[in-house]
Amino acid sequence: MSKIFFLGAGKMATAIAGGLVKSGLYKSCELAAFDVSPVAGENFTRETGVKVSSLEDIVNAEAVLLAVKPQMLFQALAPLQGKLSGKLIISIVAGVKIKQIAEFVNSERIVRVMPNTPALVGEGASAYAPGAGASAEDAALVGKILEAVGVAYQVKESDLDAVTGLSGSGPAYVFEFIQALADGGVAEGLARDVAVKLAAQTLLGAAKMVLTTGKHPIELCDAVTSPAGTTSRGLELLAERAFHAAAMQAVRAAAARSRELGK
Repeated sequence: MSKIFFLGAGKMATAIAGGLVKSGLYKSCELAAFDVSPVAGENFTRETGVKVSSLEDIVNAEAVLLAVKPQMLFQALAPLQGKLSGKLIISIVAGVKIKQIAEFVNSERIVRVMPNTPALVGEGASAYAPGAGASAEDAALVGKILEAVGVAYQVKESDLDAVTGLSGSGPAYVFEFIQALADGGVAEGLARDVAVKLAAQTLLGAAKMVLTTGKHPIELCDAVTSPAGTTSRGLELLAERAFHAAAMQAVRAAAARSRELGK
């Protein structure tokens, strides 16, 4: 009998299962998974040590983690109607609301999660929203699961669209910024590989300063910026090009799209 059964064994499921095993929260024998793709299943087992099982074994699990593509969710759940009643259902399926899942699986113990791809390297920034039928213990368990691959915050389900726009889509904005910084370095004569590594480490270091010092980003920015200096000149240009507003609007646009997909 598995404690958690992963329905879907793609990259995010692999990251979460691998984090659970590495952290010692679960043994590999306490987890199981199923995926219609043999390749995905083989990769899942290779990366996590967790065996891929038959779909029928899901009825023996204490909790089920839904990790399939949104358009495939109800097709994947169809053979399981009536078999998941009362189980804790953890969904990382984007855009599918708790109410929709509850009606299909006949269980009120549902916690909806928005993870992000840095979970693949143990640095995820996730949020989770317990449904009305999920207990405090259910929510706490999901928090522990997500903390095995990064940090996690409990929010209301209505906040998950904002989380999607910020941390769900955010890595793509950061990758774009890293590329832009590196391009600037290359344009000034740096070798490409050096420029990319400097840009990535710069973002990593700056992020750690925000998280470890407790200082406001603006305060940290001011500490780097000398009057009429090089940083001041760069920030002036970013302000002229509406960098701050563009980044803010990107988060809001992604959140709006998340709301559209959830309708």
